[in-house]
Amino acid sequence: MRRREFITFIGGAAAAWPFAAHAQQPERMRRIGVLTNLAQGDPEDLLRNAAFLQELQPLGWTVGRNVQIDYRWGAGNTDSNRKYAAELVALAPDVILATGSPALNPLQQATRTVPIVFLQITDPVGAGYIESLARPGGNLTGFAIMEYGAGGKWLELLKEIAPNVKRVSVLRDFATTSGVGQFAAIQSVAPSLGVELRPVGVRDAAEIERAIDAFARDPNGGMIVTASGLAIVHRKLIISLAARHRLPAVYAQRFFVTEGGLTSYGHDTVDPYRRAASYVDRILKGEKPADMPVQAPTKFELVVNLKTAKAMGLTIPPAVLARADQVIE
Repeated sequence: MRRREFITFIGGAAAAWPFAAHAQQPERMRRIGVLTNLAQGDPEDLLRNAAFLQELQPLGWTVGRNVQIDYRWGAGNTDSNRKYAAELVALAPDVILATGSPALNPLQQATRTVPIVFLQITDPVGAGYIESLARPGGNLTGFAIMEYGAGGKWLELLKEIAPNVKRVSVLRDFATTSGVGQFAAIQSVAPSLGVELRPVGVRDAAEIERAIDAFARDPNGGMIVTASGLAIVHRKLIISLAARHRLPAVYAQRFFVTEGGLTSYGHDTVDPYRRAASYVDRILKGEKPADMPVQAPTKFELVVNLKTAKAMGLTIPPAVLARADQVIE
């Protein structure tokens, strides 16, 4: 090779080295934090997480290749949620996925800069999390789970299934805006249906069991379990108390019924996690939560458990069965 050709070859090769080195560099690893109010291993949490991961992959995100996910489970414990919120923020994630008010509250206190996509929040505007559904502002966006008007439908459904019910215990979280709003919606239709309401807190298992045992001593009782993170955490106890006292019950979420409850009317609790994957993707690619509208539920479901109805001696009206999206036999 001639000297001039050699110099030209070396110069060309040297110029190509940075591009070759760049091509061989691994993808930048992004970090997603996940804080849920459920317990680790909870079947509902496993379904939600699987749906989220399933939708992330087609968007170009693979765990271990270009994204790392750090999970924390609060399991209905305020101290745990506070501790894990601080831990996740300290990891400097690119975005955090937060399930329920008990998880979102400490996260909002821990950071006003890390983007947060929330789920299972009933009234994010009323609770003061965001400025409006269309333009959330700040570092939050996400998925609201229902309108308060569903509360009236729960009581109407309960009376349709169990017409003799005159007294209804309403399980709700006294500490949240959504707990107040849901109870108010049920109160608004109670007089027209001739029903007396009894609010029951869901702070801990002892409070729930004590209140329901006392309520069930008198006849013609029924139960409504509103949407709250604490009710979900204590759902096995709540379902067992309804069965023990033969209390007809309407729940806000489907998984109460698949686990033995009587009936539910509410939004699909897994679908928002599929949709959340696109919001996380957009944030990872540079969009700001403040400019991403909070989305409302797109699907509501009526689910009936005929096995539970039979055990309680109830006959579900044909009109209810005809409307049901799922009937468990």
